[in-house]
Amino acid sequence: MALADGISSSSVSRVASESAVKGFLTDYYCTSDAWSVKTSAQRVIDATNSWLHSQTRRSHAEDADRGYVCTLNVVVLKGRTAHIFHIGDSRVYRVAGSALEQLTDDHRVVLSSQQIYLGRALGMNPQVEIDYRPIQLEEGDLFLQATDGVCEHLDAGVVADAIAANENDLDAAAKAIVAEAFRRGSPDNLTVQLVRIDALPEGDAGESLGMGPTCRCRRCSSRASCSTATGSCAPSMAAAAAMPISRSMARATRPWS
Repeated sequence: MALADGISSSSVSRVASESAVKGFLTDYYCTSDAWSVKTSAQRVIDATNSWLHSQTRRSHAEDADRGYVCTLNVVVLKGRTAHIFHIGDSRVYRVAGSALEQLTDDHRVVLSSQQIYLGRALGMNPQVEIDYRPIQLEEGDLFLQATDGVCEHLDAGVVADAIAANENDLDAAAKAIVAEAFRRGSPDNLTVQLVRIDALPEGDAGESLGMGPTCRCRRCSSRASCSTATGSCAPSMAAAAAMPISRSMARATRPWS
């Protein structure tokens, strides 16, 4: 799964977020089978960051806030492990009953209640620091990815109620979460991904250490679907490797002023 959210101050952040997601989903499967998941993902993200930063320097050298900048979350499901890569303030949660376990840290600089800035983002600097966290999976695990426009207006109760009401339809649950964030007054892009682990392979010792995929062919990937919200666009796509899962993503579109 990959989720990117462009910064609102830039008219080209849509290109940044779309390039980040599409680039990762394409290039990750072209990396060496000898590389670990961590190495493969980080090298692809580093390359994307370099390209986005060069585009910013070329067209907006004096003002990075108008450049090719976006957040990026990637969750690679491989064997019995979820490999989480994170830059920015979009979030990844694990849903446990009526509780939300936040698996990422917001990369923000808070100067005051009115002055909050991204401290880390894709395309912001020539190099980027990527948070990495491996999570051991269990059958029935439910993960949620969301842009900050959703995170700032949702709580565990909203997620739990939406999932309970749509236990067999994660798409409807995701849409309900987005709708509630909008109803609560979120002025930002609203994108949610929900993924439930329905079955796991036997796995092996190498996988627990983050070793590379035994297969990277496209036949082992679920179909990817795309979602875009108006404003500073946040395209997102969902993909899974070599694992049967249920997945869902919602789209929210509204007038941008």
